[in-house]
Amino acid sequence: MDVVARSVYVAGLGPGVGKGTVALGLVELLSRQVARIGVFRPLVDGPGDDPLLTLLTKRYPVVAPYAESYGLTTAEASALVADGKWEELISRIVERYREVERLAGSVVVIGSDFTANATGERDKIPRELGFNARLATEFSSVVIPVISGEGRGPDSLAAAARSAYHSLVDLDATVVAVIANRVAEGFGPPPDAGLPVPMWAIPEIPSIAAPTVAEVAAALDAVVISGGEGALDRDVLDYVVGAAHVPTVLEHLTDGALMITPGDRADLLLAASAAHAAGSVTLAGLVLTLGTRPDPRVVRVIERLNTGLAMLVADTDSYHTIAAATHIQASLSAGTPRKVEAALGAFEENVDTAELARLLDLARSSRVTPLMFENDLIDRARADRRHLVLPEGTDERILRATETLLRRGVADLTLLGDPAEITRRARELGVEIGAARLVDPETSEWRDRFAERYAEVRKHRGVTLDLAYDVVRDVNYFGTMMVAEGLADGMVSGANHTTAATIRPAFEIIKTVPGVSVASSVFFMLLADRVLVYGDCAVNPDPDAAQLADIALSSAGTAAAFGLETRVAMLSYSTGSSGAGADVEKVAAATALVHERQPDLPVEGPIQYDAAIDPAVAATKLPESTVAGRATVFIFPDLNTGNNTYKAVQRSAGAVAVGPVMQGLRRPVNDLSRGATVKDIVNTVAITAIQAAAR
Repeated sequence: MDVVARSVYVAGLGPGVGKGTVALGLVELLSRQVARIGVFRPLVDGPGDDPLLTLLTKRYPVVAPYAESYGLTTAEASALVADGKWEELISRIVERYREVERLAGSVVVIGSDFTANATGERDKIPRELGFNARLATEFSSVVIPVISGEGRGPDSLAAAARSAYHSLVDLDATVVAVIANRVAEGFGPPPDAGLPVPMWAIPEIPSIAAPTVAEVAAALDAVVISGGEGALDRDVLDYVVGAAHVPTVLEHLTDGALMITPGDRADLLLAASAAHAAGSVTLAGLVLTLGTRPDPRVVRVIERLNTGLAMLVADTDSYHTIAAATHIQASLSAGTPRKVEAALGAFEENVDTAELARLLDLARSSRVTPLMFENDLIDRARADRRHLVLPEGTDERILRATETLLRRGVADLTLLGDPAEITRRARELGVEIGAARLVDPETSEWRDRFAERYAEVRKHRGVTLDLAYDVVRDVNYFGTMMVAEGLADGMVSGANHTTAATIRPAFEIIKTVPGVSVASSVFFMLLADRVLVYGDCAVNPDPDAAQLADIALSSAGTAAAFGLETRVAMLSYSTGSSGAGADVEKVAAATALVHERQPDLPVEGPIQYDAAIDPAVAATKLPESTVAGRATVFIFPDLNTGNNTYKAVQRSAGAVAVGPVMQGLRRPVNDLSRGATVKDIVNTVAITAIQAAAR
């Protein structure tokens, strides 16, 4: 049964405090605990104009769509206040909120922020603090006030936190914690801030506060004449006006800078582009003023430099363009996924989420939804951070996943490949991977050591030291040797390598856990309302009874390690004693071995898939079984059956298949599909980190 509906109200004390980061972090926290999440905003600028609410309703499977997740528009609220209908305003917002609350296990309410741009009729709306406190009381919400840490030292932060706490308590609000956002690095609150509730400080993260090139383009109403989606997603950390001579401008270019210059300054455009292409600086983009487009001959040269930079054309002059650009407010939105990951990373690193969950009295739902499972992977990996190696260091998906993983603090990472090429590729994509270690197998000081180890391990196969020296140059062999030698805790590969190329080195070097005859794999099948485990769907073509028993025990262990209930179905075309044949006998023998080796494990076999998953069918075919109709771990008799079944369920039922996840190896090595998305890679790395921590 899910928890009783609860509500937490995020109230920003002042404009621009960044309560979106806190609201996002809270919804992420709830998604690991509660099956039904609601989000609500009392006021929005327009029916479809709120970027934060749009982000939350798109990113998470919330119980109500955007159109039902807010109270009123600011125009509607202003009209009611102008007519003196204050209580009707409150009543209408509360009525809309209750519709969301009735559907949800927990609701995150993002308080109003109309004072940030209070103009015209908005000025008639009562003071924000009293308004939010009143709504929190009507919603029966606990409150988390968010204060700004900009320009404040520890004592000033503590004083602001105490003022926020007491102001809300005096208005009858129940405050459970105070969060200071955008705090200068090293200037968190003192250990004792004089509050009866916890206080946490989130530092200023430039990549969150900075607008993207796309946001600058929209604010300037500029025309994009070059650069794709990746170029527009770059963070603008600084502005440089190109008006001086080339040497002077080059001296002032900084990483993340957006250069603003008239479109006829071919010298500056070429110099800045060349500096970016050479790696001496990493620019955010180029803005051309006065509505002037560069000479086509200049554009052709810049294109040959392959900078990957966006080039915008604005109609205003340089002075007014820079004035407008520096006032752009960045926002968390569905269109800024890198900011979202950075914000989540900042929240999770600086807020004690376990303590916050306790304060909110969040009990975990007995039902594990796909979102809960995926987010729990991130949480568990962060809790016991490991070092993983990713051999495909120049692959775009790997680089984008690396940025996400580092920003979320999921794992420490080593990327294999030519460091110059990896850095160049990352710069082209506009991704930040500075915290990753870059290693070139060709020139690494470890290559001799790895060759000696590999030659020793494979000498029974006639492998010489010279041959081994060549073999360990391969990124998958090199990465596997890093794992075997303790230089990494696990490896993830396969984005552009075959399964055989990824796991063969592990079979040769790492080998299986003692007592396990065969390495195998599982897929986590994320269905709409549950998570199932399928094994083996990727490695063993036709396991015998003993191997099938090993696969079942390994799969049950994997399920348990990831917090899933383990009820094992040994699948066959026959249920119980209803059929006969060599295949049925193999499954029956494997089931007997599982019973013998682990008597306490709930296991049933032979059993057909429908009897294993459908309680109605199970009641007819195996009414006394504790597994039939309730199975969570499905063991297929051979690779043909397993592989086809997981793909059929994936495509026909719209399930997300996470895997294959290797099991039975002494150290974790996992394979990616060559069609893996960035999200798939992030999940697989998190799974590998959890496996590494468990060992």
